[in-house]
Amino acid sequence: MQTDSFVLRHIGPSEDQVQEMLKTIGVKSLNELIHNTIPDDIRLKSTLNLPEAMSENKFASHIQTLGNKNKQFKTYIGLGYHATTLPAVIQRNIFENPSWYTSYTPYQAEISQGRLEALLNYQTVISDLTGLPIANSSLLDEGTAAGEAMIMLLNGRSRGQKKANALKFFVSEEVLPQTIDILKTRSEPLEIELIFGNHQEITFDESFFGAIVQYPAKHGKIYDYTNFINEAHQNEVKVVVAADILSLSILKSPAEMGADVAVGTTQRFGIPLGFGGPHAGYFATHDTYKRLIPGRIIGVTVDTDGNRALRMALQTREQHIKRERATSNICTAQVLLAVMAGMYAVYHGGDGIKYIARQIHSLTNILDKALLKLGLKQHNDTFFDTLKISVSNASKVKELAEEKEVNFNYINENTVSISINETTTLSDVEEIIDILAHAENLYSHKITDCPVSLSIPKELQRTSSYLTHEVFHKYHSETEMMRYIKRLERKDISLTDSMISLGSCTMKLNAATEMLPLSMSNWNAIHPFVPVNQAQGYHEMLKGLEEQLNVITGFSATSLQPNSGAQGEYAGLMVIRAFHKANNEEHRNICLIPASAHGTNPASAVMAGMKVVVTKTSESGNIDVDDLREKAIKHKDNLAALMVTYPSTHGVFESAIKEITKITHENGGQVYMDGANMNAQVGLTNPATIGADVCHLNLHKTFAIPHGGGGPGVGPICVAEHLAEFLPSNPIVKTGGTNAITAISAAPFGSALVDLISYSYIKMLGSTGLTQSTTIAILNANYLKAKLEKHYKILYAGEKGFAAHEMIVDFREFKEKGIE
Repeated sequence: MQTDSFVLRHIGPSEDQVQEMLKTIGVKSLNELIHNTIPDDIRLKSTLNLPEAMSENKFASHIQTLGNKNKQFKTYIGLGYHATTLPAVIQRNIFENPSWYTSYTPYQAEISQGRLEALLNYQTVISDLTGLPIANSSLLDEGTAAGEAMIMLLNGRSRGQKKANALKFFVSEEVLPQTIDILKTRSEPLEIELIFGNHQEITFDESFFGAIVQYPAKHGKIYDYTNFINEAHQNEVKVVVAADILSLSILKSPAEMGADVAVGTTQRFGIPLGFGGPHAGYFATHDTYKRLIPGRIIGVTVDTDGNRALRMALQTREQHIKRERATSNICTAQVLLAVMAGMYAVYHGGDGIKYIARQIHSLTNILDKALLKLGLKQHNDTFFDTLKISVSNASKVKELAEEKEVNFNYINENTVSISINETTTLSDVEEIIDILAHAENLYSHKITDCPVSLSIPKELQRTSSYLTHEVFHKYHSETEMMRYIKRLERKDISLTDSMISLGSCTMKLNAATEMLPLSMSNWNAIHPFVPVNQAQGYHEMLKGLEEQLNVITGFSATSLQPNSGAQGEYAGLMVIRAFHKANNEEHRNICLIPASAHGTNPASAVMAGMKVVVTKTSESGNIDVDDLREKAIKHKDNLAALMVTYPSTHGVFESAIKEITKITHENGGQVYMDGANMNAQVGLTNPATIGADVCHLNLHKTFAIPHGGGGPGVGPICVAEHLAEFLPSNPIVKTGGTNAITAISAAPFGSALVDLISYSYIKMLGSTGLTQSTTIAILNANYLKAKLEKHYKILYAGEKGFAAHEMIVDFREFKEKGIE
């Protein structure tokens, strides 16, 4: 036995077991099984053009070498991302613990009470710090949270506003650039008109329905938005405050200023930078919007014995129930990161969080005083952690700073901003002063005065209490914290306990070798906006992953920016929208979606400005081709796309798939393939072969990123050559095609840190191992089917009686016999 062969460690059944399973199924070989399962006309004619597998030892050396190409500078860029300190007790017991990162979304509350409590803690943190009564259990990042807030306020307009067609949304010019880009993406298909400007100068009228401001502003200034919000409310305009969550421990809360919604990121609560993600976005609002709020909400209830219990509440808002009428398309969120951020607050408590915030502010205050002594102009009269400084030559500052392995944010040739963070020390501040003094040919003064008092105006200082619940006061010793985490862990089921047979959701081994690089500082401590030459390891890895996915899907180009499957769907449809627009066919807005599709499909189509037309499902569970043809022809002048999952959500490789894609193309539409079930395709067929134009992949399903109890996920889109030019961009780092759509996610490459897992998975399996994994997945499903169908009804199968990598078992007869 080759002991460092990853394929042998990853794939479950031995050769003897495979033969026994084949015998049970009734076929003689794996080739015969695949022949009977996948239609011959879509089978690949050659093996994947990928290198053969690396051993685990060789890969460990490779990823370390690659990581060493990333340069770990002290980075003060800010713009929504900051260096943090993750407490070791959280790193070891949650971040690196498979009992936490391999569990599934807590739809089954009875096996998820630990995670649900951790998420309730997180919601409490968000609600307390923002001052708003209802918070969800995480969104994908700050930018997408802002986009969700805008759409929620659009949907929540009054009758008068709807009658007046109020479609204007004010965006402060001080909002983070990546957030602005996402707002542009989200607004365009819904005909929302973004109005940019200075919040102190805008005049509202009945054409406005909402506004967003940044707190503190993108370059550090703190504004009191109370009067602005009052004026907005007088004109029936609702206001979103995008707030730095750590600053809210010492600053007046959004609720105290009158905000209707608060959004942001909890990255500052101990979460590694990770070149942009994953980080948990937060969202809080008033009870008025509880039926419109996006994402999952954890609520308190009682179980059948009358004991306190937790569950997901108000699920009728969500896409898996409401479909095209859902409040959002979000499915996967950032649960693991939300759990970690919540535990950061539990471990430090309210006083600890305030101490960290005051330390950061104190060091920023020291820097401000030193700049004044140097004679440099600092523009922010109020600030939390960021200073905006005039310099004579920013290029010279940059050159000297990079010699010292320091990064600032260079606004223009005469202005830089510097954001202090949790890891900054007094000696770091002295180094910053030295760099600026040298660049300006000034004498650098030694710091002698170290003010610790707040230099924030009293009217902006926080006076209200927060984190008063006992959970934030009990677990401040490492022993107690470790035991608390372990108690919650024991209430849940994860892959450390048993298999989790969720079909499309594809729970598989998240190998330790794949996970280890996430804890390496040369991977997890890199800011997403550093110069390219400081992130060569990342760029090489990400390019390698894109190329791997191109080969696997048969497509020409890939964007890794979408940070969930639903985000991938939205990105793919927006690319299709851009393609039609470029061809002067912007009127194409009909999206055909089979009745059997996942709920995110119709929800994503609506977000992309499309009208959903549902196609029927036949009695055999397949797409009704005649109905599809009829509707495609009926809507041929306006047909934009078909969304199709393959193999289907019923677990079948439909033999008519090429006919289905041909019908769509003949009537002017593009084919979007939902890649949720890609685990049944890799190495045997691919989206390009079936006739698709674009697909998203769930790297947290097929390519081994763990589900994390409901996130993180990555949903890259892979596209045919004619769509490559429209792949999404980023306003700060160059990404995307020549005619790129605006940003889908806040970071240039989405949740880049966890892309390491999929890169590792593909490298260590290689061409043969990837194909073997798919084959064994199909074998496992059909073995289960052969065993279960003797006792239960299996609803659907392919033309030859075989399943793909999943099946639906019909338990309705239990209910008929009175068992529920």
